[in-house]
Amino acid sequence: MSDDPTHVREFFGARAAGWDSRFPDDGPAYAAAVNELGLRPGDAVLDAGCGTGRALPPLRSAVGPTGTVLGADLTPEMLERAHAAGRGGTDGTATLLLTDVGRLPMRDGALDAVFGAGLVSHLADPVAGLRELARVVRPGGRLALFHPIGRAALAARHGRQITPDDLRAEPRLRPVLAEAGWRLVSYVDEDTRYLAVAVREG
Repeated sequence: MSDDPTHVREFFGARAAGWDSRFPDDGPAYAAAVNELGLRPGDAVLDAGCGTGRALPPLRSAVGPTGTVLGADLTPEMLERAHAAGRGGTDGTATLLLTDVGRLPMRDGALDAVFGAGLVSHLADPVAGLRELARVVRPGGRLALFHPIGRAALAARHGRQITPDDLRAEPRLRPVLAEAGWRLVSYVDEDTRYLAVAVREG
């Protein structure tokens, strides 16, 4: 799939209505990944590219009522589904932002952590996108790049094989993260999940 923002928006916009029903069993994997982010009560966290907001309830549980949960996505239809599912809005789990995660409307160091499910492969410029996420996270804050199935399983789902140039492969991802201001501290790529956790340098 293209990483051009217009194509990304069109792709996900056309699939938003049935997105959650396509992947009904992913909830526990999202909750487990959020748990590994090491959030504390009162923390501020962003779900970057939140889609229909499946990570937002476990993020809210992790930071508690005094914490801040934001969900950002550039596809209006995805955010509408998040609202409809009770995961956003004034009475919801999180504040939802219609924005490109490569240009976030927030101050430097505003967040304690960022969660990104299926995000990195959709960044038009991965270093620039990850650098923008680093900008809004305090030094020592964390980033989790997640997918509920591993690279090989995801490629097989699309009738492909994984290749060495895959950005999510550890040898490629580590230097990209480092260039953007992150230090990779853990990496898991199994059939049942993909999770790379990094710490904000500086």
